[in-house]
Amino acid sequence: MTVLVDPPAWPRHGTVWSHLVSDESYDELHDFAQRAGLPARAFDLDHYDVPQHRYDELVALGAQPVDGHQLIRRLIASGLRVPARDRRRSAHRHG
Repeated sequence: MTVLVDPPAWPRHGTVWSHLVSDESYDELHDFAQRAGLPARAFDLDHYDVPQHRYDELVALGAQPVDGHQLIRRLIASGLRVPARDRRRSAHRHG
C-alpha cells in the first residue's frame, strides 16, 4: 500500500490544503480515505484535497509524506494522473 500526501501548500477557503493520492489504485485511495473519514466530495478526479489540520492524522494512519514534485511524479508514473486537458473538460461539464 502506497498512499502519498504532500505538505499543505495550496491556499483556499481560509486554510491550506494537501493532496492525498495512491500510486497503486483508486480503490486503495478510496479505501484509505474512507478509513480516514474523508468526505467523498473531497475527491477531485485523481486525488483528495485535505485541509492542513488533517495532515498529521493522515501520516499517522499510514500516508507516506512526500514533497509535491515527488507526489506528481509518482502519480504520473502510476498511470492514475488525470491530464490537465481532461480536468478542463470535467470542469466544463460540472461547472
